[in-house]
Amino acid sequence: MAASASCLLSLLVVVVLAALASAQLSSTFYDTSCPSALSTISSGVTAAVAQEARVGASLLRLHFHDCFVQQGCDASVLLNDTSGEQNQIPNQTLNPRGFDVFDSIKAQVEAVCPGIVSCADILAVAARDGVVALGGPSWTVALGRRDSTASFPAQTSDLPPPTSSLQQLLRAYSKKNLNQTDMVALSGAVLELQRPHLQRHQHQPRLRHVAEDQLPRVRQQQPGASGRHDAHRFRQRLLHQPAVPEGPPALGPGALQQRQRRQHGQQLRGQRRSLHQRFRHGDGEDGEPQPTHRVTGAGQDQLLEGQRLGRTDGRY
Repeated sequence: MAASASCLLSLLVVVVLAALASAQLSSTFYDTSCPSALSTISSGVTAAVAQEARVGASLLRLHFHDCFVQQGCDASVLLNDTSGEQNQIPNQTLNPRGFDVFDSIKAQVEAVCPGIVSCADILAVAARDGVVALGGPSWTVALGRRDSTASFPAQTSDLPPPTSSLQQLLRAYSKKNLNQTDMVALSGAVLELQRPHLQRHQHQPRLRHVAEDQLPRVRQQQPGASGRHDAHRFRQRLLHQPAVPEGPPALGPGALQQRQRRQHGQQLRGQRRSLHQRFRHGDGEDGEPQPTHRVTGAGQDQLLEGQRLGRTDGRY
């Protein structure tokens, strides 16, 4: 009886250790089973981003929505069932183009390594490569995830909707042991990659299934207008700048002020000659103009004497 119990205990330990070993993630998980997996994903993402830059942001958002739910990064967001995660309100803001690009990359990986690489790993690597293709940072992706065979729509309640307030966002991220810095980094990454060409109808579920030619548009996106070289669009001044007065385009503010002072001087020169002579000759005893520089060593008595002399000549 004791030997039987010992055998059962040993078997249980082996099963637990095997489960723990399979649950460990490693960046070299596919080095033996599919050595070309990462390069295949990278080339597929690079080609897709070169065709449409927003794809990088779409893949990053797919990965974020997949990992933010309670199940974690298991590719459950990719399951296309009517009652699954994909059709829930928080996920209706995802760009359908991201799903199409993922399907294309998945097919390329399956062509070189059939049934080896999980969808969860492909999505995690594709999100990283999308950021890199747009000039962003790179990071090491731990591999070895298993795909989910079912999705649970109720778990999408963890995802903050686009209309969330700041406090609601902080609470949602806090539930995942993420702080304010993490929230800003994750939220800002998607906005930085998407650039200003955000499709407003993606945030309106009622317009998601409307034909492209019937969608309300404010402006048409120009091909190649979005990319890593248009960061200056995000460096606009937040405060209104004072209007610059009109003047000669080749002159700076200093030259413009000098011209205005010359105009005022012409008006003064047009007044009575007596006033003009008062300013020029009123300080000298013999009426001769004084030098423009200040006389050093002049005391209070000398200044008062000069004022009296200037006022007794009768020229006002």
